[in-house]
Amino acid sequence: MYDCELRDLILAGVQWELTDIPMALAAAARAATVSDAPGGHAAATSGVGRTQTSIVPPIAPQQTISVDTAAAMAARPGDMAALCRMISEFNHPLRGGATNVVLPHIAENPNGLVVVTDIPSGDDDANGGILSGAVGELMDKMLAAIGMSRDNVSIVPLLFWRTPGGRTPTDSELDLAQPFVDRILDLLHPRFILTLGTLAAMRIANISLPRGHGMTVVLDNGITVMPIYHPNYLILKPAAKRDAWNALQIVQNLLKSADK
Repeated sequence: MYDCELRDLILAGVQWELTDIPMALAAAARAATVSDAPGGHAAATSGVGRTQTSIVPPIAPQQTISVDTAAAMAARPGDMAALCRMISEFNHPLRGGATNVVLPHIAENPNGLVVVTDIPSGDDDANGGILSGAVGELMDKMLAAIGMSRDNVSIVPLLFWRTPGGRTPTDSELDLAQPFVDRILDLLHPRFILTLGTLAAMRIANISLPRGHGMTVVLDNGITVMPIYHPNYLILKPAAKRDAWNALQIVQNLLKSADK
């Protein structure tokens, strides 16, 4: 498989972990077992002589709390600070395996635009920031291209904890975080939402990428959603930047029209 194909699989969430534990040769192990066992019979030792080299998908943590309970908890905080404290303390199955909780970035001078992105990256997990590293640098350039910045644009993740190995989160993991994402958006009152990547587009507006890229959708609550590619995808596929730029210009024009 070519490197570009591997990158596309990783981008799509098809991430695997490699386990390679060196062991003695199978024949030698079996011979040693037979000679040591009484009567020359092989001892019943589990796994002896088996080469433990395998490619296995990371196991999803089991859900320990119901979505209804999460929804009830998310509804209680009356302000963003209290909500973020609750998220930090929430017993999500992914919490124990993540290095840091990745909280939303809340702009002090909002302009009505909120960015919703997918799971935290390795950089995000390491430093607790959102859209950090090279992906964050590109995101900042994208915002600057339409006269925006993190000073006036809030950024909300679909999950506040990185999945093991960066694998695609399960529906149950996303469902358990969804009440908190919804509550954040309720408190922010956005006029426009820019979604980054396939997960955010589907979760927020039921839009599939790439087919729905750059196509605005108005939700039942009146919020206009613009789905675009994730900056990580644009790093891997620079040719897609033109489509993202065209979509961002539409967002810029919508914001200007709304201010008139």
